[in-house]
Amino acid sequence: MKKPTVALVGRPNVGKSTIFNKIIGKKMAIIEDTPGVTRDRLYGSAKYGDYNFYLIDTGGIEKGNNDFNEDIKLQAMIAIEEADKVVFVLDGKEGLTSDDLLVRDLLIKSGKEVIVAINKTDTRDYKDHIYDFYELGFDNYIELSAEQNVGITSLLEKITEDFKEVKEDESDAIKFSIIGRPNVGKSSLVNAILNEDRVIVSDIAGTTRDSVDLPFTYHNQSFLAIDTAGIRKKGKISEKIEKYSLLRSMRAIDRSDVCLLVINASEGIVEHDKHIASYALEAGKSIIIVVNKWDLIEDKDKEMKKFTDLIRSEFAFISYAPIVFLSALTKKRIHTLMPEVIKVYENSKREIKTSLINDVIKDAYELNLPPSYKGKRLKIYFVNQSGTMPIKFDIQVNSKGLIHFSYERYLENKIRENFDFEGVPIILNFKNKGEKEL
Repeated sequence: MKKPTVALVGRPNVGKSTIFNKIIGKKMAIIEDTPGVTRDRLYGSAKYGDYNFYLIDTGGIEKGNNDFNEDIKLQAMIAIEEADKVVFVLDGKEGLTSDDLLVRDLLIKSGKEVIVAINKTDTRDYKDHIYDFYELGFDNYIELSAEQNVGITSLLEKITEDFKEVKEDESDAIKFSIIGRPNVGKSSLVNAILNEDRVIVSDIAGTTRDSVDLPFTYHNQSFLAIDTAGIRKKGKISEKIEKYSLLRSMRAIDRSDVCLLVINASEGIVEHDKHIASYALEAGKSIIIVVNKWDLIEDKDKEMKKFTDLIRSEFAFISYAPIVFLSALTKKRIHTLMPEVIKVYENSKREIKTSLINDVIKDAYELNLPPSYKGKRLKIYFVNQSGTMPIKFDIQVNSKGLIHFSYERYLENKIRENFDFEGVPIILNFKNKGEKEL
C-alpha cells in the first residue's frame, strides 16, 4: 500500500509554505544546514499520529498570460493530479479574490477531495467576509492561523481521518531503488542488471502507477529492484516540471534499503541530482552514486579521477557514498554494482558493541577536546548504538547546547574511520545525562 499524497494549492501569499513547514516540522530541518543542497523544497514526508503521507507545496496560481504564470499553473495541476487529497489555502484577512475563484474552478474540475483551509483567521478583517468562503461549494472547511500555529492539528485530523496505516514490506529481499533524473539511463541499468549471467529473473512482477518492481535472485539472495519512471510528459511541458519526478522517486526511496542515484556521465552533475540525493538522505537511506554512460567518456582513467573529485565536491553532504562507474548500454563494469549493493546493505545493519564504540568516542574526545563556551566544555559520558538502517548512536553528554556541528562531524568521521559504514548515513543523537525518552 502506497503512502497517500496531499497537495497544498492556492493563489500567491496565502500561507501555503508556512502551513507546509508547520506540518513537515523537524524532518526538513535535517537538510537545512547541509552544504551543496538547494533549499527550494517542494516535497516532504509528513507524519501525524500513526499516519504517514507525502506533502506537496505548490507555487501560487494567478491569472496572467506570461510563461511564468503558466508554468506555475501547470506545476500545480500536476501536483493536483498526483494528490489523493488537496488542501485549498485561502487568505482569511484579504477575503476571496478572482484568483481564488480560478483555483476553485480548477479543483472542481479535477474531481479530487478538497479541504478548504482558511488561513490568517486570527485577524479582525476575517469577520467581515467569513461567509464568503463558505459559498465556494466545498464540504470541508478548517479555520486556522499557520503563523500562530493555531488550527494545524485540526487540519491534520481532517487530512488523515480516512487514511489507512501503511504496512511495511516484510519480505526478505534486499530492496534497492534506481533514482535519478529522466534520461540518465535508469531503466537501461535495470535491464543490464537483470541480464547479468548470474541473475535469475523471477516470474513474479508487479507494477504500480509510479514504479516497476522487479524481483530477482543474485548469488542465492533475493532482491527487489524498484525502477522509478521519469515524469510522464503530456505534450510540450516545460523542463521546469522535471522536478515533479521527485515524488515518484520519493515513493521508491521510502520502500528501499539502498538507493542507487544514477548520474549521466556525458551531462555531468546538475542541481536536480542533488535534490534527489537529499531526499534519500532525509529518509535515512543508504546510497550509492552510479555514474552511467561511462562508455561515452574518452581517456577513462584520467576522467574517472576528475569525476570522482567533482562528485565529492558537489555531493559533500553524502561524502560516505561509494561511486560506481559503468555503462548500462555496453554492460562494461556492470559486474561491480551488485557487490556494492550487498556491501552497503550489510553496512546498514552493522551493530557495534557498546564497549567498542565507547572506546572510539573516548579516544576521539581526548585527542581533540571540544572548545569551551562561556566557561563550559562539552563532556561525553556514555555512547550506545540505538538503531540500524540508518545507523544511530545515542551519546549522553552534560549539555546538548554545547554541541557544535563541526564537532559532531568530527565524531562521525572518527566512527567511520574505525567501522565500515560506507554508503550509510550515521545519526548522532545527543542527550543530556539522565534525559528520558519521550
